[in-house]
Amino acid sequence: MTLNDLYQIILERKVHPRPGSYTCELFARGEDEILKKVGEESVEVILAAKSQGDARLIEETADLLYHVWVLLVSRGLSPADLEAELSRRDQRGK
Repeated sequence: MTLNDLYQIILERKVHPRPGSYTCELFARGEDEILKKVGEESVEVILAAKSQGDARLIEETADLLYHVWVLLVSRGLSPADLEAELSRRDQRGK
């Protein structure tokens, strides 16, 4: 699965909610809950990097990226928005 695939799945859950979906539950709880999860996962990435090994770091980073995508989708943002910012930064650095 690519990050774009993940984005598409999350977007689909927002547009067409499914009962029992964790993603749909996050959207229903609102931005404060999504932000809380992003914060928790950020801390878990740091802890994994410090002392839990590479496998755990990968797992926690995947969790963080998922929750960041949920946040961006909740705001109506897309991979194209991130790509535009990265391109802007690349142009600035040249």
